[in-house]
Amino acid sequence: MARLGSYSPNPALGWIYERFFEHIEVDETWAKQVRAAESRGTVLYVLRNLSFVDFLALDYLTKKLALPQIKFANDLGLGPLEPVLERRGLLSSLLPRSESRDVARLRQAIEDGGSAALFLKRPSSLLEPGARGKTEGDLYLRTVLAAQRTTREPILLVPQVFVWTRGPDERKQSIFDSLFGSREWPGKIRTVTQFLMNWNFVTLRAGAPVDLQEFLANAEPGASDDVLVRRLTYALLRRLERERHAVIGPSKKPSDRLRDQVVRSPRLQKIIRDMAGGGEAERRVLGYRALSMLRELEAEVDPNALRAMDTAFDATVARMYTGFEIDEEGLARVRAASKDGTIVLLPSHKSHVDYILLTRLFMHANMPVPLVAAGDNLSFFPLGPILRRGGAFFIRRSFKGDRLYGAVVDAYMRRLILDGWPLEFFLEGGRSRTGKLLPPKLGLLSIVVDAVLGAGETEGEGRNVYFVPISIGYERVVEEKSYVRELTGGEKQKEDVRGLFAAAETALGRYGRLNVQFGEILTLEGVERELGAVTRPMTPPRRRALVTRLAYRVMNEINRVTAITPSALVAAALLTHDRRGIGHAELVEACERFARILQGRSARFTPSAVDASGVLRHASIREACELFQRAGHVETHHPGVPVGERARRDDDGDRVYVVPDVARLSLDIAKNLMVHFFVTRAMITTPLVAHAANASVTERAEGPGLLRAHLEEQAQALSRLFKHEFQFRADATFETIFAETIDAMVADGELELHEGRILLSGNDDEGRERAVLYYRMIRSFLEGYRIAARACTALLKGALAPKELVKRAIGIGERMFLAGELFGREAVTGPVIENAFLAFADQGYLGRADGKYVLAESYASADAVRVIEGRIASWLPRR
Repeated sequence: MARLGSYSPNPALGWIYERFFEHIEVDETWAKQVRAAESRGTVLYVLRNLSFVDFLALDYLTKKLALPQIKFANDLGLGPLEPVLERRGLLSSLLPRSESRDVARLRQAIEDGGSAALFLKRPSSLLEPGARGKTEGDLYLRTVLAAQRTTREPILLVPQVFVWTRGPDERKQSIFDSLFGSREWPGKIRTVTQFLMNWNFVTLRAGAPVDLQEFLANAEPGASDDVLVRRLTYALLRRLERERHAVIGPSKKPSDRLRDQVVRSPRLQKIIRDMAGGGEAERRVLGYRALSMLRELEAEVDPNALRAMDTAFDATVARMYTGFEIDEEGLARVRAASKDGTIVLLPSHKSHVDYILLTRLFMHANMPVPLVAAGDNLSFFPLGPILRRGGAFFIRRSFKGDRLYGAVVDAYMRRLILDGWPLEFFLEGGRSRTGKLLPPKLGLLSIVVDAVLGAGETEGEGRNVYFVPISIGYERVVEEKSYVRELTGGEKQKEDVRGLFAAAETALGRYGRLNVQFGEILTLEGVERELGAVTRPMTPPRRRALVTRLAYRVMNEINRVTAITPSALVAAALLTHDRRGIGHAELVEACERFARILQGRSARFTPSAVDASGVLRHASIREACELFQRAGHVETHHPGVPVGERARRDDDGDRVYVVPDVARLSLDIAKNLMVHFFVTRAMITTPLVAHAANASVTERAEGPGLLRAHLEEQAQALSRLFKHEFQFRADATFETIFAETIDAMVADGELELHEGRILLSGNDDEGRERAVLYYRMIRSFLEGYRIAARACTALLKGALAPKELVKRAIGIGERMFLAGELFGREAVTGPVIENAFLAFADQGYLGRADGKYVLAESYASADAVRVIEGRIASWLPRR
């Protein structure tokens, strides 16, 4: 590559280019758009605000990237530099410029096939306070329109904006703004200041080009040039503003003004009036209380705090993980949506790292950071103030019993959406301790949907709002040890700074890789159409149905785009292996089987898991094994090597991996990252595997496998049992899903049809192995539900609170495991047992009295409780 100074014949200018403009981050699509426009016709660069710094940067980039060279720029006032830039003589540059000469120069540049830089507006200054509204580019746009009318070749106006500061525009004007211009419309002094302070962090964004041929062809017949110029200017400025706001976000209001707008919102005022009755004093008291709630709630974004958090992230989280794998195509879709409206980010939630990960990702992608809904358990000092300045707003876990608080949250969210702030919250509510998605909590989503619908009703069409499902995946989560303790009955510890950052002291890369994947972007209109015709006004039942459908569509999208990691493959292979140890070659084969199954489900894989052709990398399997070995989750043995001696590191063939019982819980968290891909087929194969193992002589005489109707009944019963455990498809009936799945499994060689019966494949060993594998992926859940069923015997003595019943069940499960009744220690986990009790209540086995579980009348005996366990045990092969 040539030296940057060679881009200009002027050595001083070349030094400036090389020193200051090398760090400009150029939107990848910009150069492509300009080259595509050049292939169609003449390119003219359009910039919003007259700025010689922007011009120098653009001149540098066009020369560096060999794009159309600028032959003219309007009213820069650069004096002696202009001979270099516009190839005029020194004497000519010192003479006053005239509009007629500039128009002629622009026209000549276009006729010669050259390019030009057109600035649309002049910034305000102390001498010209009203100059911002001056139509600086009107004359030149009129000239360009005239030139287009006389040539067949299209002229394309490419809008672009340089962003020299990441700070949002301020609605409140200071004395400094009055003297030197605002961030949005900086004067010359402020332009230079922003350039010198931020030249290392500059970004260039380009909007869609305007084709003047198409513009004129679509114009109303007889429209005057004044009208056409106004429309063209508006179109260009709008595209420029969209690109600028896609980097810096909406204008920041003073805190007192934002609070005033929230408290004065009609919905909140109505609730205050209802609660206060007719008393003016009571109304004022409630208004002050609402203001106090807002101060506890609101985010206070501070660019300095964001930079400090980014530095802290590099010193802690970035050291724990060996790499970050980002879905760049998905991120580009989100960026495009953010230009068109408000985005609501809905990520999965497995770690505290989630809170700051997307903020960092958006910062580095030069996008506005989201405002993140965080639980008020994280508002403790000093972490709370830091997170608040990083964009977090803190919400109570429950609004029950406080009507005013719910109204304040609703009004605040509505205001943020109307102002265009990107939002982020976790549909699962809390962090998942098991590695799989939790059922969605609809409270906050319902508030957002109400805010979006309410904004549309009060503001006409309102803003476009886009819901973005996001999967955040970890090979290992930082909180793994505390999760295992909680899964086995330990009390959840209160958050504090020491507990949150203790893992920062761990070795470099101990937690593997972290990945972020973006799902299909959803809109309320799209989800409404899935429910039927779009109707207004929306009835309350329809609104609830819309919120529910949206929530499950988001969760299904998160599951769909979850990327398969090498550690998930290895964990699944180790936990579904039915012997004490597994050799390295057999482990690789098992991982390859999982990979083939998942590729058949169109699953995504992390870049570290597969090569460019999609083939599983054996090196990634070895790396995952080493990751688990360093964590103590896997023991590596080399048969034949004396105790105390080391085997060769490259001797994979003799390696045998053994999982200690206590480590199975940690591996289960990694395995469950991908369990959802197997659930539907597991509902079908589980009864078949159990029947093949447990069938009596009489049953075997009736024929192999199960009658189709009986298998469908069994699969449906399993699906209902696991209602609170897994996310199932909501776009079709059970009967349709069952029929489609059976057909697919027969086609894949996993099942066979024989005289109206369905059985595991007997002709395809690989197909049969896959079918059994589906059952093994959910075996621990079945065993966990069996533990819960046996624990129901504790209710024979009286009602128990849910936590107490779960605690007793964990003790029972541990005894069952030690007695050899369970295959894996991972079955004894609190969240699975909690879900089992919820399912038992749905199925009529249990009831509730004063918040405690009681046995239903029909099951209030020891024999009846054994029936509950027997039903679940019937789906498990006898041990």
